Amino acid sequence: MQVAVLKLGLCCEKTKKKAMSTVCGLSGVNAVDVKDGKLTVTGEIDAYIVVKKLKKVCFTEIISVGPVKEPEKKPPEPKKPDEPKPPEVICHYVPSPCPPPYYPYYRCGNDDPNACVTS
Repeated sequence: MQVAVLKLGLCCEKTKKKAMSTVCGLSGVNAVDVKDGKLTVTGEIDAYIVVKKLKKVCFTEIISVGPVKEPEKKPPEPKKPDEPKPPEVICHYVPSPCPPPYYPYYRCGNDDPNACVTS
């Protein structure tokens, strides 16, 4: 993996899109980024071939070519053993203090005077 930073002579948005599509069409390209007229290409690439293809689109100049810098890994911070653990909550349900009221489910309309009977 290597990174190539190229300076492009971009005059308009159309040229920028054309340069991006040209580079993205090359084999081995993983990432392409354009900022302030500089094109950054990352992947298994040959910088000479990239410049050769881009010269057909716009002015191209190599700024730098090198290996990809991997981000430095920070060592994990040691844990403090003095921190107390919060208590584990097992159940949030609190049962009601009295049983639910009884409702008879099977009623006949004639037994209850308050029942609504349609005829």
